[in-house]
Amino acid sequence: MSKSNVRVLTGITTSGTPHLGNYVGAIRPAIAASRAAGVESFYFLADYHALIKVDDPARIQRSTLEIAATWIAAGLDPERVTFYRQSDIPEIPELTWFLTCVCGKGLLNRAHAYKAAVDKNHAAGADEDADVTAGLFMYPVLMAADILMFNAHRVPVGRDQVQHIEMARDMASSFNHLYGEHFVLPEAQIEDNVATLPGLDGRKMSKSYDNTIPLFAPPEQLKKLIAGIKTDSRAPGEPKDTEGSALFQIYQAFATPAETAQLRQDFAAGISWADAKLKLFQRIDAEIAPMRATYEDLIAHPEKLEALLQAGAAKARKIATPFTAKVRQAVGLRDLRAQAADKKGDKKDKSTLPSFKQYREADGQFYFKLVDAQGKLLLQSEGFASPKEAGQAVKRLQDLSAPLPALLQEIPVKHLVTAQELESALQQLLAARD
Repeated sequence: MSKSNVRVLTGITTSGTPHLGNYVGAIRPAIAASRAAGVESFYFLADYHALIKVDDPARIQRSTLEIAATWIAAGLDPERVTFYRQSDIPEIPELTWFLTCVCGKGLLNRAHAYKAAVDKNHAAGADEDADVTAGLFMYPVLMAADILMFNAHRVPVGRDQVQHIEMARDMASSFNHLYGEHFVLPEAQIEDNVATLPGLDGRKMSKSYDNTIPLFAPPEQLKKLIAGIKTDSRAPGEPKDTEGSALFQIYQAFATPAETAQLRQDFAAGISWADAKLKLFQRIDAEIAPMRATYEDLIAHPEKLEALLQAGAAKARKIATPFTAKVRQAVGLRDLRAQAADKKGDKKDKSTLPSFKQYREADGQFYFKLVDAQGKLLLQSEGFASPKEAGQAVKRLQDLSAPLPALLQEIPVKHLVTAQELESALQQLLAARD
């Protein structure tokens, strides 16, 4: 990351089907923001978080598919941003535990979601922790790990989520105080100007109210749902109020200022509700239809999305893996063979580290091997046609440029200790370089 770049991180819980409110309130503005200069954007599918709310595995899998397809169809560029699935980054739950160990229980007692559950139980005369899972209680720590793993500077949230950013700052400060400056203190980017769409019944569009319009509903279903938007009993020819009209508010969220002004005039002139709903359908479909083909293709070919998410995970882990190695070192989870840093400069003794060795055999091929500090062979490659190719393979392993299983499929190897030993050795080298 360039020092001038600002890291911005957004998570999307995989617990339902994206609707028009999600698109207008979160997806569309976030994609626009991702194109800004000087911003490094991280977007992730928060499937661990979904487990707190949903106990239907098929629903979580389907939601993951639909949400990933929605973001790509709506214009998110995986080449420009880091787009990944939370559960593909094993360093996140590990960091969650590190933060758990510096987070006071009293802080979690004050979390809004937990307090709301306790208050509900008190009102019902039940035990205050009835049906409260440890997952719900620990939700703020997992969210903090999501943010702090990538040292995000800004996290776009509504006002109801600001507390979680403050809690992440608290945990980061506690960790930094004990173990040194490892974490950036994130800032909440409050989204007050983002449109909130009304649903079919006039209340906020929400799965909780069962009043949503799916973003990629087929045209006929979209038209039918729009026809069901609640309106008053004014007949054609009678002037109609735009104030408080769910139909007008939804139209305004998709239309240009000129189009909105025209519909306002139509309301004053007594447009029929049927004609107004047709205008709304046509305006929404004009924006959504160009995306629908991409969305339907991705839904029909989930392997395309899986490949994008795996590539995103590799990109994210290029940051997460070496950073976690540094955090492990900081808290004392260290290789027992490594000598303590000397008192003069905290410099590691290179003799205590694994090392790569490149060489040429009589067959004219170029090879490399990785040995530990005692000379034990950890990995030996097959032959390469040139020293450059062998060196590039070594560099990819040294940098862990992709998840280790993927690297081992791509780099020809004829001897290998366990993958766990190998990854531990590579992380030692990464940590030593920083």
